Amino acid sequence: MAGSLVGCRDVSRFTTSGDHYEGSVVPADFVRIGIGADTKACLTIDANRLQEAPGTFSTDDGRFRAVPLRSIAPIWHDPLSTLSFGEGRLENLIYGAAASSPFDSGAGEDVLVVISLMQARDVEVRLIHPRGDLFAVFDLQRAPGSCSY
Repeated sequence: MAGSLVGCRDVSRFTTSGDHYEGSVVPADFVRIGIGADTKACLTIDANRLQEAPGTFSTDDGRFRAVPLRSIAPIWHDPLSTLSFGEGRLENLIYGAAASSPFDSGAGEDVLVVISLMQARDVEVRLIHPRGDLFAVFDLQRAPGSCSY
């Protein structure tokens, strides 16, 4: 149970257990760079393993294909683990992920993934590349079954 309690909040309801979260990128140019305005994303989450194997992330453009989210161990012992921004966010989680296909300089390049577990039971995902050639915000809702891409 400790794995599903982040910052003393029970987030176990976000575990997908055979389902997934899916949705579109926010198409506004001021919060999107390096990714198509019609791109969709898919996320699986295991709230009991947030520090070890939290889930996978995919996009329908093939840039991410069920890539594992990688926990950044020191964050769990740092004040950054209590990151809070904006209204309606129950928890914010920070992971790394490797691109499956090139977005500028090649496949396998790491991006920062910020996952916001929302009080309304949906999820926001932000993709950030440190060079600034990738930034995207996705609004995801729970959907039955596995990801189709």
